[in-house]
Amino acid sequence: MENKVEKITADMNEGKLEQHLQAYREQALEMGASRAAVIRAEEIPVDDRIPLKCQIPRCFGYGVGAQCPPNTLKPAELREYLKQYKRAVFFTIDLPPEVIVRNKATIKERIDATHKLLNMVSQIESMAFYDGHYLAFGLGAGSCRHGLCAQHDDCQAMKGERCRFSLRSRPAMEAVGIDVYKLVAGLGWDIYPIGSGAKPESIPNGILAGIVIVQ
Repeated sequence: MENKVEKITADMNEGKLEQHLQAYREQALEMGASRAAVIRAEEIPVDDRIPLKCQIPRCFGYGVGAQCPPNTLKPAELREYLKQYKRAVFFTIDLPPEVIVRNKATIKERIDATHKLLNMVSQIESMAFYDGHYLAFGLGAGSCRHGLCAQHDDCQAMKGERCRFSLRSRPAMEAVGIDVYKLVAGLGWDIYPIGSGAKPESIPNGILAGIVIVQ
């Protein structure tokens, strides 16, 4: 998809912000999001305890990828950055619960879903950039080390080399402290806790979530 390039303005095209936000929301839905909403940056819940769950119990992705804790943005840093933003586009993708529960039988579907979500985040962030919101940034879900580089032995960025997926790789929302459960529930959308011991047949649906903080 080719992005139309708009001239940079001193107000970062604030006059067109609402129009652009709706376009990004519609783009998310066109790309396969099950739900999408324009939200205020102040509504994004950031909690220092969220990355703690990456350590206790220790996540298989902890410390092995450049976009996962402890190698990525800290909640306190994100909280300060968000004070300088006003609006964002948040979206989710519905998935069968058995895709979210980690087992070898559904690894391909899980990887495909991660690719799809990060493509959406990257595309919408790119749209915002070319619309003049050049400080827009996006966040995804899960470990990109195991989502994008599942077929590789390592994360190149951890070795000081170029990331294999530099334009698509993003930290997960939860990795930087965003309480995704709270954000989804606050919008009135359904979300269920799915852990390693979950029985897929007892859970109505699973989701992946992404966000682009625009301006």
